[in-house]
Amino acid sequence: MPRYEQVADDLRARIRAGEYAIGGNLPTYAQLTEIYGVGRGVISSALGLLEREGLIRVVKKAGIRVLDWSIERRRIGRGQTIMRDPARGYVFPAASHAGEPWVVHGRAVRSYEPVPERVASLLGIEPGIATLRRRRVTSPADEPRFQIVDTWLSPEAVRDAPRAADADTGPGGYIDRLEEAGHGPIQWTEHARARTPSDEEAGLLDISPESAVLELVLVGMSPTLGRPVDVTVRVIPADRVELVTELRRDESAQWPVEPVTPRPETG
Repeated sequence: MPRYEQVADDLRARIRAGEYAIGGNLPTYAQLTEIYGVGRGVISSALGLLEREGLIRVVKKAGIRVLDWSIERRRIGRGQTIMRDPARGYVFPAASHAGEPWVVHGRAVRSYEPVPERVASLLGIEPGIATLRRRRVTSPADEPRFQIVDTWLSPEAVRDAPRAADADTGPGGYIDRLEEAGHGPIQWTEHARARTPSDEEAGLLDISPESAVLELVLVGMSPTLGRPVDVTVRVIPADRVELVTELRRDESAQWPVEPVTPRPETG
């Protein structure tokens, strides 16, 4: 086994045993080279491995932080049904359990930001133009930050439904305001992919930039315009979720299987 893997194995075991507390720091680079009797390159490779596993985060001028590795992985049921709650409005598939309280870390922020290329392509607008973004960082109560949720509203959506851009969008949220303004019924498509986080996302979620995140993008299509009016991007540390989809049998796959009648041989 390469020396850096041996060092990583030992540090991993110490972290999981509680020798290095969650939220605390590992020894410095200099101390680790002395403890293990190896060069800085070996330590760097070992820490990179632990970063990719989501156990630590190397923070400039702040040290090598131990992350919360004990968080239970949550299941997100990827059904195709969108429900409606009289009090909250539309309810989409999520990682929350029924009645579970969630909190916003910091405060929800509304601002006009340069629209990223991927979101711009989905909205059908020019990349980089100032576009309304509603951002919040949320998690179940008493848990670390679980997801970043960015909702981008097209300029046409804000023009037609100005209340969708308000801090208080009223009952049913911004979606109800869009539909009331003539963009209903909105139809949604979801895109899912894995990627590495940006430095900003890693900082907001308190994860290593080396770890993977799951990106879930919900695109809301206006039947009036024939194009999207909102794009919501959820970014979740990949080691905290698993996607679960219930597979259904088509009529052609019903059980019991009907016997196949052999064709008569022809002479």
